[in-house]
Formats: sequence, C-alpha cells, structure tokens
Amino acid sequence: MAWPLDLIVLALVVVVGIGALAVKDLLGSAILFGAYSFMMCLLWAIMGAVDVAFTEASVGAGVSTVFFVAAVFRTTRRTKD
Repeated sequence: MAWPLDLIVLALVVVVGIGALAVKDLLGSAILFGAYSFMMCLLWAIMGAVDVAFTEASVGAGVSTVFFVAAVFRTTRRTKD
C-alpha cells in the first residue's frame, strides 16, 4: 500500500484512541474502543499480518466490544449528572 494511506489510517487510530479516553459516556467509550480495534485491524492488514488482523477483528472489534456494551447496559447510575 501507499504510505499516505498508512498515515491516514494511523492518524485515525490516534484520533479514535484519544477519543475513547476522552469521552465521559461509557457507551460511547466502548463503541470508540471497538472502532479503535477495527482501525488496528486495518493497520495489521496493511502491514501484511493477516492472521493478527483477523484475530484483532474477531476478538478486539467483535467479542470485546459486545462484552463492554453489555456490561454498560447492565450497570445503573447513582447520580443524575
């Protein structure tokens, strides 16, 4: 792949990673974490590590995101802020 595409995907990884840390909402953070895992999957695929990309897509972007979202829905808020 061309290096400008690599830089674009890398910049998206950084932006989504910082966004996942900065968001105050737990559901939004879990969804951004899934997007981060998907972007990392793209980076692994671009670098030619297809087996690592497949594992990242299935575990990182798939199963972990579902578990995080399910955990967020099972929690309750104590305050109204």
